[in-house]
Amino acid sequence: MVLAAAAATAFVLAGGSGGGSTGRHPLTSDEANRLAITRFRNYQAGGRAVTITVPSTAGGLVVTGSIDYRARIGYGVVRGSGRDTSSDGLVEWTAGTVLVHPMANAPAVAPASPPSSGWYGRPLTSAGSSLDSSLAIALSLGSDRPDNAELLPQNGAVRVGQGTVHGHQVVVMTGPKSGSGQGTSGSVRYWVGADGTMYRVRAGVASEPAPVVIDFDTQKYVAVRPLPGVTPSP
Repeated sequence: MVLAAAAATAFVLAGGSGGGSTGRHPLTSDEANRLAITRFRNYQAGGRAVTITVPSTAGGLVVTGSIDYRARIGYGVVRGSGRDTSSDGLVEWTAGTVLVHPMANAPAVAPASPPSSGWYGRPLTSAGSSLDSSLAIALSLGSDRPDNAELLPQNGAVRVGQGTVHGHQVVVMTGPKSGSGQGTSGSVRYWVGADGTMYRVRAGVASEPAPVVIDFDTQKYVAVRPLPGVTPSP
C-alpha cells in the first residue's frame, strides 16, 4: 500500500479493473493527498467490511468478513471455488497468527459470534501461501497516520485512470514499490474516492501469477470479536 516515510509495507500491489479510462499522468497535489490518507481513512473508520478474492491455481478462495484496523485483527468465512475447497471454514487472523475453523458447508457470511471451540492456530506465513499473503496484505491497509504526500510521486506513484467501484466514483492510482523489494511502482494500484476512502486494492502475490483483489464495503461491517487467547495489536 502507500508507504509511510519511516517504514515500508511488505507487500506488492498490482493493477486491474473496475472500469475507467487510462489517462495516465503524474499525480496532482489533490491526488497525492488522497493516496496519502487512504490507509488512515481505514484506521479512522475503525473497521471495514471486506471481500478478499485470493488467487489459486487450484480454483481460488474468497474471504468474506471484517477487519478491525485499530486492533489489527480480521475475521471472516473462507469459501473455495473450483477445486479448491479444502480451506473452507471460518478464519480469524492477526499480523502473526492465523486461526482456522474447518467447515464442510461454510456459510455465506461468518456468524457474528465466533464458535468457542474447533479452532486450530498456526503462525501466519510470509511466503508460499497465497491465502496468508492475501490476509496479511488486507490487514496492512490501515495506518494510524497519513503517509507523506510529497514523497509518493518521488517513489513512483502515478494516476492511471478513473472509474466506478460499487457506485463510488474513484481515481485509480499506482503506489510506490513495496518494502519487500518485490514488484515495481507500476504494479501497485488503488481505487480511491474523492475523500481518500479506499474502495479496492489489487495486490500481486509472489506464489501466484494472478493478483489478490480486496474490495471494501461489500457487506455490512460486523465488529470483530477476538477468540480466547488472541491478543489484538495495541
